[in-house]
Amino acid sequence: MITSAIVPVAGLGTRLLPATKSQPKEMLPVAKKPIVQYVVEELVGAGIERILFVTGRGKSSIENHFDHDPELMRSLQHADKEALLAELGFEQFEVHYLYTRQRLQRGLGDAVLCGEHFAGEESFLVALGDSIIGLHGRSQVSRRLAEAYEEHRASCVIAVEEVAPELTSLYGVVAPASDGDVFRIADLVEKPAPEVAPSNLAIAGRYVFSPEIFERIRQVTPDQRGEIQLTDAIRLLAAQGRPVYGVKLEAGERRYDIGNFRSYFETFIEFALADEEYGAELRRSLRKLTGC
Repeated sequence: MITSAIVPVAGLGTRLLPATKSQPKEMLPVAKKPIVQYVVEELVGAGIERILFVTGRGKSSIENHFDHDPELMRSLQHADKEALLAELGFEQFEVHYLYTRQRLQRGLGDAVLCGEHFAGEESFLVALGDSIIGLHGRSQVSRRLAEAYEEHRASCVIAVEEVAPELTSLYGVVAPASDGDVFRIADLVEKPAPEVAPSNLAIAGRYVFSPEIFERIRQVTPDQRGEIQLTDAIRLLAAQGRPVYGVKLEAGERRYDIGNFRSYFETFIEFALADEEYGAELRRSLRKLTGC
């Protein structure tokens, strides 16, 4: 059973400036919660007991968010604000949080490598801290990845989603070696042009690894920007005949990648419109604003 996860949150979020100048991208709210809280809730639901956040400068609000706040709790209790107390239920998760820094921006592969001592000799999950899977984060993809990893005795299992063929140049794309919702991966290609893409199955920000990934990361040559790409390390595993598998996201398990303002706005609106308390009223307001 996989009980440990690494959550990389060290990115600068430059495509979301000025909102991210003093606020981590992962702490931007989507409807009622910060992005990274959806990620943590997914992991806890998958049985994760230890989470390592790989952070950077200016990310202390992530640590503060998941820490207990006795003063706030007392204030809410004194004011009989039981509904708001319930919203802080995530503070009671039985999960152990740890934090380490990626000192230099050297890519996702390097961020995962920062967790080598944390993982030790155990298999572990990686969940990108700026990607929500499923509306309101309702997804079992992390659990299904762990199950596929153990069933196939894999070295790596990757969540993938189908994207429009013309959009493959925006993603890491896998080359399947078999069919089905769980399939063996022959190779991975970083941001291929549509005419040369091996499929339309894009990497969806969730992975399970055996510890052997760390040695492959050390073997990767940095790209032209000096970054160590995790995709290149996974390619080494596949090229060396190690079992690498993909698991397709199910219907309704869309990946919400908060990478720029357009995706952030669209995600916020979709989550807000689906809110049980405010969604109906918001839809009425939008109809008035848009005249639709």
